[in-house]
Amino acid sequence: MDDQVIIDWYWERSEYAIIATKKKYGSYCHRVSYNILQNREDTEECLNDLYMKAWESIPPTRPLRLGAYLTKIVRNLALQRYKKNHAKKRGGGEVPLVYEELEHVLTESMKDEDLIDLLNAFLADLPRLTRVMFMQRYFYLHSIQEIATTHELGESHVKMTLKRTRDALQRALEAEGVRV
Repeated sequence: MDDQVIIDWYWERSEYAIIATKKKYGSYCHRVSYNILQNREDTEECLNDLYMKAWESIPPTRPLRLGAYLTKIVRNLALQRYKKNHAKKRGGGEVPLVYEELEHVLTESMKDEDLIDLLNAFLADLPRLTRVMFMQRYFYLHSIQEIATTHELGESHVKMTLKRTRDALQRALEAEGVRV
């Protein structure tokens, strides 16, 4: 199914839009959400919220890449639910690990727009495999083992690549005058 057809169905307010979205992107969005939440019921609720948000936001938005648009929505929904579920306790899973890995690099004193621009420029200069591994870990919250298996690499190789990339990001931010 072509994304433009699905988007057109959203604009026409056709129920087929949700059906086609579930069929084409449901399992991938489930995986993204489950990687964050590690809970089947919460993941299902996030998916339902995703379909509602997509229905409410298309129109007026006409996404260029439907998969990326949906992934961003479900990721944000899952992170919000994760924060709500773990407000007073530090749970297991990849989210605390990812935040711990990046906490010495990123600062909260930056504006979101500035951070996005710096990250995009930094990522654009990385070799493709390094960029993909970085995004898998820090955007999609994949485990080290998952990344290693996907790319047929050893876990130690993935860990070292991510550490070197985080260190390079820190240097790049400092070179831009960002206090880390």
